[in-house]
Amino acid sequence: MQRWITGVLAAALAVGAASAQAADPVTLQLKWVTQAQFAGYYVAKDKGFYEEEGLDVTINPGGPDIAPPQVIAGGGADVIIDWMPAALASREKGVPLVNIAQPFKASGMMLTCRKETGITKPEDFRGKTLGVWFFGNEYPFLSWMSQLGIPTTGGSDGVVVLKQGFNVDPLLQKQADCISTMTYNEYWQVIDAGIPAEELVVFKYEEQGVSTLEDGLYVLEDKLQDPAFVDRMARFVRASMKGWAYARDNADEAADIVLENDATGAQTEQHQRRMMGEINKLTEGSDGTLDPADYERTVQTLLASGSDPVISKAPEGAWSHVVTDQMKAK
Repeated sequence: MQRWITGVLAAALAVGAASAQAADPVTLQLKWVTQAQFAGYYVAKDKGFYEEEGLDVTINPGGPDIAPPQVIAGGGADVIIDWMPAALASREKGVPLVNIAQPFKASGMMLTCRKETGITKPEDFRGKTLGVWFFGNEYPFLSWMSQLGIPTTGGSDGVVVLKQGFNVDPLLQKQADCISTMTYNEYWQVIDAGIPAEELVVFKYEEQGVSTLEDGLYVLEDKLQDPAFVDRMARFVRASMKGWAYARDNADEAADIVLENDATGAQTEQHQRRMMGEINKLTEGSDGTLDPADYERTVQTLLASGSDPVISKAPEGAWSHVVTDQMKAK
């Protein structure tokens, strides 16, 4: 009897070990550092949602020197998070990225200006200095200025573009009249630095009709020819969206999970909980499926860039529902 029990336990342990070994690996490359912007993925990992889908997910933080398209092109990730303007620009330059899911339904990008500059409407940008993020984040801004007919080469009729670091110093030090901010991050850094909201004027890209899709999930095109890879991504997206839903229902806990995964210790509880509340507004209403109308709006915004378009023609094959369709089929 003892021998039989021992044999049963050994068999059970073997099955457990085999199950653990059978977990399919997935490496996700974030667009930026560990913060509530990516809470859905950290929550999905922490709560076991990936494990339930038979996945072993590694989440790699990004940073100012990390370009997700380059990472995936070099084989360093299976799936990346990127903004669609940067992804489409990369695709046109030879990195065949395909959007497989769109957890973010709305854009959080905006320009934040000091009210004392006299700027009350976009036309007032003329003759001003505007801080702009680059490394692919400049594309929505350039399209917006082109549609406004405002040159980005300076002069009284144009704007001086200040290449902004990923901070709010140019506004605080009055090196720029306006700077790039996100509703969930840099805007609050300005507030925390001592400039009250009543001394600021903000221009949300969503409200200016030039918003483009942010924080989509992208893979390399040829990978979608592999049914096993598509299945793995369908499980990954399903678990990730479960993570995002949990984050909306449990915002403070989600922020705490993010903090637990911040190896740098640079984030604060106040900032991450506030960010989580703003991020939840951007994912609300999304089941992960890309809306073709949102895609077309983004493409048209990018094409309307005058003599220096972000993309030279409408892309082909830049998005696919094959993953989200399979995700929903379960």
